[in-house]
Formats: sequence, structure tokens, C-alpha cells
Amino acid sequence: MIKLIVSDIDGTLVEDGGNSLNPRLYQVILKLKEQGIYFAAASGRHAASIEYLFEPIRDRIFYIGDNGAYVGCYGRELFLTGYKEELAMDMIGDMRAAGLDILVDCADCVYTDSQNQEFVDWLLNGYHFRMKQVEDLQRLTVPIVKIAACRMSGIGELAAPIMEKYGKELKVTLSGHQWLDTMDPGVNKGNAVKLLQESLDIRPEETVAFGDQLNDIEMLKQAYFSFAVANARPETKAAARFLADSNKNDGPLKIMELLVQ
Repeated sequence: MIKLIVSDIDGTLVEDGGNSLNPRLYQVILKLKEQGIYFAAASGRHAASIEYLFEPIRDRIFYIGDNGAYVGCYGRELFLTGYKEELAMDMIGDMRAAGLDILVDCADCVYTDSQNQEFVDWLLNGYHFRMKQVEDLQRLTVPIVKIAACRMSGIGELAAPIMEKYGKELKVTLSGHQWLDTMDPGVNKGNAVKLLQESLDIRPEETVAFGDQLNDIEMLKQAYFSFAVANARPETKAAARFLADSNKNDGPLKIMELLVQ
């Protein structure tokens, strides 16, 4: 019996940076909840952005934000994993030297010192982040959860030196075509799903997961019913047991509708 459904957002439920869901999804999630099936949205996004997307049912789902560094529900933080303080300022410096726009996620909001107005507008109007602009991210004194780099035209080869330099000390992963996410090495969506499963007494054999990117692979491995959407990366498809239709064709929603009694 299925007891938990977990889905990535960007590239899986919506296109990268999308700010609206198919309204049918809300109704299906509510119907599944009535059947005793929980839903968790798992994303590299900050929890505030997930909350915006799922506003009609925001108090009926679980949030896995910042690629698993944050696990909670509406108005309540359940688990939070901090960033390695001794590496944070070095990471920001290297991302800046590479000419990338930088976003620092903290528990309450996200911070950027980017002067790229297109990037800032995208964060505010596309992702609907709760955001503060500062003069210099390297002067932040608040606890950090995640540091992300972005290049709106595609991060491509610019990510490689950072991944090589910090890959043994941090969790460094591509998230879509535009983002590079860096977190504590113990952070990933799979570990977050495992925490949720253990808290709810749910087994992987009772879990469905949907994803499309490299940062979804650990999550897919934590669910027996693992689905890659048709537009997923080849590595993600290889990690999944099943294939769903693309995000544009509401692949995850179609599978979830089959589970409604």
C-alpha cells in the first residue's frame, strides 16, 4: 500500500523556474490525503517558494527544501542541516570569481548581492523567494543552509572547477541547467525522505518518488516506486525503476490520479 508520495518541482511538476501548478494537482493531493497518503514537495528551492506554489494546500503537505537541508511543514521546521561555516566564504568567493550570480539560503529567507536585475526579478517573480539583497554576502553573520550559483543562460562548464575543488568536502550538485547547489555533505533529498519515512513509520516499498535531475537520484533510490519523467537526464532515468510522461504533459499527476480510489 502506498503511504507517501514525494516529488521534485522544477523539471518534474513545472518547467525550471515555473511559478504555477496544474490546479488538478491540489485536488488529487487532497484526495490522496483522505486515503492516508502523504505528499511531500522536494526541491532545491527555499521553503517559502514551495509554500507559494502550493498555497491552496500549503498546510496539508510536507516541505523538503534546499535539496533536503530543510524538512518541515507549513509554519513548522522539523529538521535543518547547516552549511560548513569554514567553507562558506571561500565558496562565495570562488563563485563570484567565476562570474556567477549567488544565492545564499538561510532558514528564514534567501540573500543575494547580485546586481543582475534580470536574476533578481526572476527570483522574486518566478520563484517567489522571500529574499533580501545585501551589499556583500561575505559579510553575512546568519547561519547558512545552502549556497547556490546561477547562470541564467546555462551554468555548463563554469560548474566543473567548483565541483572538482569542493566535491570531497561538500555536497555539490547540478540542479537543472542553470543552478549549481552546494550544501553539507550529508544533505540530499534521499536522506530527507528517509527522515520523513522514519518519522511517519513508512517504508521505501510504500513510497512513490518523481524526479528529473541529478539531485533527485538519492530520493529515487529511497522509494521502490521511483519515476523519472520523460524529460529527465539519462542518469536520472537510469536510477529510476519506472518512466512517467514529461513535466509538460503532467506525467507525475497522471500517475497520482491512478492512485486515487
